[in-house]
Amino acid sequence: MIDQFINFVIRPPRADYNPEQYLWEKEFTLAGRQFKRQDLELTNARGHKLRCSHYMPSPFPEETPLPCVIYCHGNSGCRADANEAAVILLPSNITVFTLDFSGSGLSDGDYVSLGWHERDDLKIVVSYLRSERQISRIGLWGRSMGAVTSLLYGAEDPSIAGMVLDSAFSNLFDLMMELVDVYKIRLPKFTVKMAVQYMRRVIQKKAKFDIMDLNCLKVAPKTFIPALFGHASEDKFIQPHHSDLIFKSYAGDKNVIKFDGDHNSSRPQFYYDSVSIFFFNVLRPPQISSACSSKLEKYYDLGDLKVGAGMDESLLYEIITGIETESTNVPSSSSAAPRVLMTKPVSELVSEVAPFARLDPMLSRNIRPDGDEQSNLQDKPNGQSDECCSYTSSNRESWGRCSSLGGSDEESSADCTAANNGNQVTLDVLATPLKSMQQKSSDPPKEEKKKQKKQKKQKKRDSTTPKPKHEKLEKLEALSKRLRLCILKRVSHRRPRST
Repeated sequence: MIDQFINFVIRPPRADYNPEQYLWEKEFTLAGRQFKRQDLELTNARGHKLRCSHYMPSPFPEETPLPCVIYCHGNSGCRADANEAAVILLPSNITVFTLDFSGSGLSDGDYVSLGWHERDDLKIVVSYLRSERQISRIGLWGRSMGAVTSLLYGAEDPSIAGMVLDSAFSNLFDLMMELVDVYKIRLPKFTVKMAVQYMRRVIQKKAKFDIMDLNCLKVAPKTFIPALFGHASEDKFIQPHHSDLIFKSYAGDKNVIKFDGDHNSSRPQFYYDSVSIFFFNVLRPPQISSACSSKLEKYYDLGDLKVGAGMDESLLYEIITGIETESTNVPSSSSAAPRVLMTKPVSELVSEVAPFARLDPMLSRNIRPDGDEQSNLQDKPNGQSDECCSYTSSNRESWGRCSSLGGSDEESSADCTAANNGNQVTLDVLATPLKSMQQKSSDPPKEEKKKQKKQKKQKKRDSTTPKPKHEKLEKLEALSKRLRLCILKRVSHRRPRST
């Protein structure tokens, strides 16, 4: 039984997998962009070859270094465990590097050391990435043994930008004593301590490390790297109080997230969202230029977005309804509020709501908070209705009525005069000069007093009517951004289980 417990520590079940089957493809598409997997081999200080993979954009942006997150797997894991990290981080222009530690997966080595020798493997990877001019900042994301590895290495390298530590143990000796109770090994405590001392000598002889040296509580007070701790509340293998002890003694900026599940269960989406936000803040990835992005060249144009199969359509309907509702609050010549029919396909709804998202920045530049706006369009003689020219490009002009947000021609012609008299909002950004416009003749001196009285009455009416607020436009813009994020929602990838 003692030999089984020794193998439980230094020789757990090893992941044997096919990289072409369990890893992301050599060339793949994620969130409308092209990425690639670059496989490579590194050699550690003990002469073991480490099988590694680096996920990055394809093609890699020229003269624009990107940050990288190194994913560190658990004691029975492999680099296939980083598939979820790639889904979460690649759309944010953060590359992902993953490896099989020595003694794990397809790498060389016979034993694992629960973080002791894995720390040296991580050092080799960081040195390799530092030599690459394409990589800027580096972050660490570890789970179980990988979290301990990240913490031990982070104490030695303060240049690491940030760490995510999922289910780390505080002290290996205490963990082994707890596992005796968890697995209900009925032995007296003094017998267990003697057995642990025997295991210590055997492990030191086989795996070349001392289990008493694996104590994260010794390095946590010396580490100042920003860290995000995570732990499952029902974890029986490494209980949550281990993360609490490390968190309490950790010296750097820190935060902790507790979630439902056990040690090997999949993590909830809100946890992945928190990880994504954390790495985005500490790594500060650059915005890739339009020349480097294929399908996101017009990301802020709703008309060019494509609806994906994995989209939450109920949320999309809600967002589109909010956008069209907010757009009706903006002064326009369209009086009837548009309605969203749930029977319409999502692609039609996107095409309908696209003009609202395009026009809101133009409208925001023309609505002035002082309330003293006056229309630039002047009345024509002989009772003709005002007309303006709306353009679609610099080379082609199309003449139409004052309606800028849609509506029929009858509604537009009927409301055009009301837009000049009541709303006091100009849309001169959307208009080009009229073909012919006659200046009004100057009023005779007797009529000036009447005109002034009319202006005073008009000001009183304006003061009583509610004025458009910039908050509505800001809310409209925020809703349009939510729509884009909903359409470009990250795809889920099934995490392969280790054998």
